[in-house]
Amino acid sequence: MPGMTFRSYEEFWPYYVAMHSRSATRWVHLTGSLTGLAVTAYGLARGRKRYLAALPLIGYGTAWPAHFLIEGNNPATFGHPVWSLRGDARMIRMMLAGRDGELAVIAEKWLTENR
Repeated sequence: MPGMTFRSYEEFWPYYVAMHSRSATRWVHLTGSLTGLAVTAYGLARGRKRYLAALPLIGYGTAWPAHFLIEGNNPATFGHPVWSLRGDARMIRMMLAGRDGELAVIAEKWLTENR
């Protein structure tokens, strides 16, 4: 959906979820983000600041291919980097709270209304 414009994050949120309509895409995001966070935390605990690079490298390094290979779309990060980071954190929090099914409903609703 190139060229999508949004007036607010709340307007962007359903689009963001729709770009992660497949459960596998969401789980790849969660796994990559949590792995990147764990490696970063480990590195910082050991006093190795270069490990800070693990979060974006592992996080984006797993998430972006999921968009191309699983979802068949471009990452929302390319057009809306700050809102996408916020959306990723929100999506992961919801998944960790057992609300992945709710994300699927949000995605399907947005896709139905905007196809």
